[in-house]
This record gives sequence, structure tokens and C-alpha cells, in this order.
Amino acid sequence: MNHRVKIIFLAIFTVLLIAIFIFTKVGNNWDYILPSRGMKILAIILTGGAIAFSTIVFQTITNNRILTPGIIGLDSLYMLVQTFLIFVFGSGNLTIINKNINFILSVGLMVLFTGVLYKVLFKREGQNIYFLLLMGLIFGTLFQSLSTFMQVLIDPNEFQVVQDKMFASFNNINTDLLMIASISVLAITLYFLRFAKYLDVLSLGREQAINLGIDYDHVVKRLLIIIAILISIATALVGPITFLGLLVANVAYEFLKTYKHKYLIVGSIFISIIALLGGQLIVERVFTFSTTLSVIINFIGGVYFIYLLLRENKSW
Repeated sequence: MNHRVKIIFLAIFTVLLIAIFIFTKVGNNWDYILPSRGMKILAIILTGGAIAFSTIVFQTITNNRILTPGIIGLDSLYMLVQTFLIFVFGSGNLTIINKNINFILSVGLMVLFTGVLYKVLFKREGQNIYFLLLMGLIFGTLFQSLSTFMQVLIDPNEFQVVQDKMFASFNNINTDLLMIASISVLAITLYFLRFAKYLDVLSLGREQAINLGIDYDHVVKRLLIIIAILISIATALVGPITFLGLLVANVAYEFLKTYKHKYLIVGSIFISIIALLGGQLIVERVFTFSTTLSVIINFIGGVYFIYLLLRENKSW
């Protein structure tokens, strides 16, 4: 089976899952259920696509299939931004109430952080996976500790606002952001197209990419900005999901078995959407909401992450 056939198969399976998700147990409540499920599917597509897209690009930049933007600490940074806004301005401030202003401010701060991230992690030469993981844990722990410190000090009623953002939930999606998120994803995709041709070469490593004529620093900085915006979109819609990207990216590598990013990115997006839709169907129809999809994803992803680390260690 060639790569295009595999992509078509994933696309057909995705459409089938969407149809099952929309039309299962509708009854006579078409007017309410169809718009509600349609909004949820749109949010799942945006979230799954953004996480898969950003993970493949991030792993290409770092030249490693274990790292994800979540492991580096971008999810924790988003929570720090939300906690800081409520800590300083209060939950009644316009910045908190207006979801669009909150979203734009959060994205701006995350883009600023990617500049620092680039200087610390990618500017130096000879950094290995352990250094990247160590720095990611340090950043993530620092952001989480600062968030916890401010959460202890704020009013309990305002802490409830923060708590709603702390856990990923596909049953309480922030639909207010769907319009701006959709526009942002479309704009980022169009902006990314000018850099898509460099990804196959970037996967060879920094030195090889420079030798082949790529302006490495320029391209990587722009790709990191794209990653930051995509992660902030996904986190703003449903909350932080650390290990989803790790799972879908590595499944895409194993399923497609190619280095070409035009297949890897599209395939990983479909796999991510299939994982979220299929998982949500199981949570709703089998477990009847007794558990959440994010808990299952993070558990499986955490185990898989440890397995990848052990496998990499043996290969060395």
C-alpha cells in the first residue's frame, strides 16, 4: 500500500467516525444535537490537527521523535499565563471575560517565550536529547510552580475559573473561541506553506540543512512561532493534553514509513482526529462519562513515552 492510498484510507475512516459521532442516538432532537455535536467535532478537528501538526514540525526541528512541545513546557506556560491574568486583574476583568482578548494575549506571550526557547535550546550546538528533556522539565516545573503559588493566593471563587482551564475536557469545549481559532489555524497553514519545502531537509540535521543552503535560524524561528500558536489554540479550546502529539506522531511514522512531511503531516492529523473522535465515542457510549479522554490519552502516552526512552537508550 503506497502513501497516498494510506492517506485516503485514513481520510475515509475519519469521515466514517464523524458520521457515527453525529448521527448516533439522535432521536427527535435534531435541532439541538446536530449543532452541538457539529461544534464539538469542529473543536476536535482543530485541536487534533493543531497538536499533530505542531508535534511533527517540532520533532523535525529537534531531529528527535521523542520530544513534543508539551514536554518542553508550552502547555504549562499557557496555564501560567491564565493564572497570572486572574491573579493580577481578577476574573471580572475584561481580559478574562473577553475570550478573544485573552486568547490573543496568551498567544503573544507564548510566541515571546519561543524566542527565549530558541536561544536556550536550539542556538547552541551539540545539544543531545537528555539536555533538551532536562530543560523541558525545568521550564515545565517552573511554570507549574509559579501557577500553583498564585493559585494558593487568589480568592477561592477566582480559583474556580482557573481550575476550569487546568484539565482537558472534550465535554466542555470553549466554543466561544471556535471562530478565531478556525481563522488562526487557516492563516497559520497558509503562512506555513512557504516553509513546508524545507522540512525534509531540516530532518537531516542542522549542519546538513545549512550545507544545503537553508537559512536555518530564519526558518526555525518562524516554525517555532507557528508551533507556539498552534499549541495555544489547542490548549485554549480543550485544555492541556501533554502526550497526544507524541502518540499520533509516532503512529504516523510507523504507519506511513516515510520521511516526506507532506504525507507525515496529513497522516498524523487524520490519526489525531481518529484518536480523539474514537476515544470520545468510547468515553460517551461505553464508559458513560465515568472517565475522561484526556486521562486515558495521558496515561497511554506516558507509558509509551517511557518505552521510547528505554528503546532509544538501548539503541545507543
